[in-house]
Amino acid sequence: MGRLLDHRGYVRFWIADAVSTVGSSVTALALQVVAVVTLHATGTEVGILNAARWLPYLLLGLLAGVIVDRYRRQPILIGADFARAVVLGVIPLAAAFDWLSLPLLIAVVLVFGTLSLAYDAAHQSFPPSLVPPELLTPAYARLEQTSAVAQTGGPVFAGALIKLIGAPAAILVDAVSYLLSGVLLATVRPRTPEVAESTDQPRSLRREIREGLRWVYRSSTLGRLAITSHVWFVFQGVFTTVYVLFVLNSLHLNAFWLGVTYAFGGVGSVIGATMSGWVGRRLGVGPGILLGRWITPVAFLMAPLASGNGLGIVLLCAGWFLFGLAVGIDGPIEMGYRQSITPSNLLGRMNATMRSLNRAAIVIGAPVGGLLADHLGHRPTLWIAVAGMVLQAAMLQGSAFRHARLTA
Repeated sequence: MGRLLDHRGYVRFWIADAVSTVGSSVTALALQVVAVVTLHATGTEVGILNAARWLPYLLLGLLAGVIVDRYRRQPILIGADFARAVVLGVIPLAAAFDWLSLPLLIAVVLVFGTLSLAYDAAHQSFPPSLVPPELLTPAYARLEQTSAVAQTGGPVFAGALIKLIGAPAAILVDAVSYLLSGVLLATVRPRTPEVAESTDQPRSLRREIREGLRWVYRSSTLGRLAITSHVWFVFQGVFTTVYVLFVLNSLHLNAFWLGVTYAFGGVGSVIGATMSGWVGRRLGVGPGILLGRWITPVAFLMAPLASGNGLGIVLLCAGWFLFGLAVGIDGPIEMGYRQSITPSNLLGRMNATMRSLNRAAIVIGAPVGGLLADHLGHRPTLWIAVAGMVLQAAMLQGSAFRHARLTA
């Protein structure tokens, strides 16, 4: 079986992923600050901005899965990285010439989301060509750990950077990270062919999309996992949209403290991803993922209980720590399971179907969260998000997925 570090292609892919993830943690915070602080966006407008990031997944996600299964994934990854670097550069340029507006910001985020859709569909399906099947779960766990480390230091660094040079200029850091990632990905050499089927066979776009949907939703385990994941992302979209408004406007904390709370999510993710292999072996796939799903509503519960004092900051940090822990445990086990039961010629469509419809759920959740925040208030909307997370965990608990096992 060997070790992950023995597979040089994976190591380079891992480093490239780490570089872009660090930059992305800066933009994730900076975009929110630009909208709320610089452009004075309302809750509804913040919801629309967040939805724009994921709208391409709703419109084009299934098509992306077919493309990834038809063509090599590496060129898609490289091209998307270079293009995202250019697109993000528009924001600091517009700010420098005083052209920055909410419609322009939404347009940039929409294009960026389209490029990210292509990247994500290829990204999730690329590791099986870099490592043997028995190393897939640890391979995804390492990616999750790297993401978690970036989420730990990234938000604090982003908060400090935003305070020093401003949110629009801080986004340049992410643009540079995508350039570096693209260069590194160009040096990767896959150990096995990326596409299982030859591309000279007659193709039917409708048939191929239908095959991907059928594979995901007709499975008694994968189908229920997918449906409850969609519910999870609806209420995650509600929560994350309202959370920024709640912290900046209701609790009157600044971007630095917002970044600090996010950083604790990264700490939790590091620990969770480190534990995920042990949890998966000890509890099994179904119970291991259910553990993460039940931790999430407990994590969300901390936010509506918080106030703008020191104890409130502690509660917010604890909530994000638990959320990171849940995602860190859940993510690698889920990815290893999904990849292990799916034929190689369906990997792109399976990943794109689940990821695209998960992100499409945010397109629903984010603007709904903004509307609820404007009409009900921040704290009541956070309670609604908590209730939604309890719902998704209960749905998965009552399904056949609790008996899911990893195939050899």
